[in-house]
Amino acid sequence: MRVLAVDPGLTRCGLGVVESSGAGAAGRRVRMVAVGVVRTPSEHPVPERLLAVAEGLESWLDEHSPDVVAVERVFAQANVRSVMGTAQAAGLVLVAAARRGLPVAMHTPSEVKAAVTGSGRADKEQVTAMVTRILGLDAPPRPADAADALALALCHLWRGAGTTRLEAAAHSALVTGRRNAYAEAARAAARRPVGRAR
Repeated sequence: MRVLAVDPGLTRCGLGVVESSGAGAAGRRVRMVAVGVVRTPSEHPVPERLLAVAEGLESWLDEHSPDVVAVERVFAQANVRSVMGTAQAAGLVLVAAARRGLPVAMHTPSEVKAAVTGSGRADKEQVTAMVTRILGLDAPPRPADAADALALALCHLWRGAGTTRLEAAAHSALVTGRRNAYAEAARAAARRPVGRAR
């Protein structure tokens, strides 16, 4: 399974792609495919910045063809302006994934920290150190937004993959059910006698 994880932000939007192989959580091997950050200058107008983030996301989705997209769930903080930018960037991720029919999973920061370090209260340095160790990287990913995206991808692989499969199956059943309903309606319409023109 290949996960594109996004740590949403307007100034720095962290992106990480992690791939797993092997069966079961214990036997699953993980490797980093790519990591990076989409940056936008704070002095630019918000619509331009959102466009830059959207284009960056589209480029990553095209290049890496993930099976699922994981996004950090946005929480209200003291800085309303920061939360707005984060929420707007997260919305772009949801739209980009929906356009491609990709399942989306959302994980809280504490879920991510707990999955990677064992503690939901771990600080950024602890998370970065564990991500570096788990993925066997030569150096810690920088900036912190990049490391957070990789941690989010690992969290999803270990905690959310089963949920994603269930959601994908439910979505497929819903789509199939709708198609069957439309087909039945079309067959019923075809069986109705056509009235004569007067």
